[in-house]
Amino acid sequence: MGLFLFLLKRIMGLVPTFFGITLISFLVMHLAPGEPMSLQANFNPKMTPEMRQRLRAQYGLDKPLYVQYAKWLKGLVHLDLGRSFSPDRRKVWDKIKERLPVTILINVLSMALILVISIPLGVKAAVRQNSLFDQVTTVLVFLAYAAPAFWLALLLMLFFGIELNLLPVSGLHSLMGYEQMGALEKIWDWTRHLILPVFVSAIGGLAGFSRYTRSSMLEVLRQDYITTARAKGLPERAVIYRHALRNALLPLITILGLSIPGLIGGSVIFESIFAIPGVGQLMWSAVMARDYPVLMGNLVIVSILTLLGNLLADIGYAAVDPRIRTGIQSEE
Repeated sequence: MGLFLFLLKRIMGLVPTFFGITLISFLVMHLAPGEPMSLQANFNPKMTPEMRQRLRAQYGLDKPLYVQYAKWLKGLVHLDLGRSFSPDRRKVWDKIKERLPVTILINVLSMALILVISIPLGVKAAVRQNSLFDQVTTVLVFLAYAAPAFWLALLLMLFFGIELNLLPVSGLHSLMGYEQMGALEKIWDWTRHLILPVFVSAIGGLAGFSRYTRSSMLEVLRQDYITTARAKGLPERAVIYRHALRNALLPLITILGLSIPGLIGGSVIFESIFAIPGVGQLMWSAVMARDYPVLMGNLVIVSILTLLGNLLADIGYAAVDPRIRTGIQSEE
């Protein structure tokens, strides 16, 4: 019962936070210079002030900001994100949902790659502190963390795609002959196209997570209970992975939860470079076109992921740290 009330309290707190995020985002977006009709008006010599005003009325931009936000919020309550300002005037959700699976797939693969490599790497570097392995991985990790994603993507495209001709450099699948491929051939084709985007998406997080893991493990390994566990004759593997790692994961849970929306935001870079039709590329196009409904739709998704990440971090804390569960039960 205590755990249920703990989660309910957290979920109830997410609602006002979410609406606060949307309100601030809406205001900041409309205060930025430029309007959706700027591209149409600036390159049309026949555009008169009256025509510009009619365009503003068509987009609903002639009304006060609080009226525009109230209208958008009313649509959101009914799960309607509005229609795009682009010439096709499609529903925002239709444009997002056809691209969302691609972005989710790449980010899930990226997060899996980060966790599978960074945690063992950080643990080994902490256990073998100041060794040659620790020094080499530290240098490599900081180089990976400092390398700009777009620069790294271009280098990988040049080397693996052009010089060696091993991997494709754009799109999700081959343009020629894809429809005639068998199921296994299609999977392999997708895999080859996703290797570079997933790697570029994961490299920064992999470097950061391995350093966080190392630092957290070093702090835990200095604790008295680790010395006691070793004095009792427990195997070193049990001391490291059963006692030390479990407690070292606590700060990583918070970082992992907060990194979930960052993956979506970071997808703007690699999706644009690798010409991947995902949410990141859609968001970039919406920014350039001042397509407010599409931007707000994307921000809603990022906001939900941010709040969901915080909630998952709270649940993870309760699952990993017995003291939190004890505190919840004592509240009953």
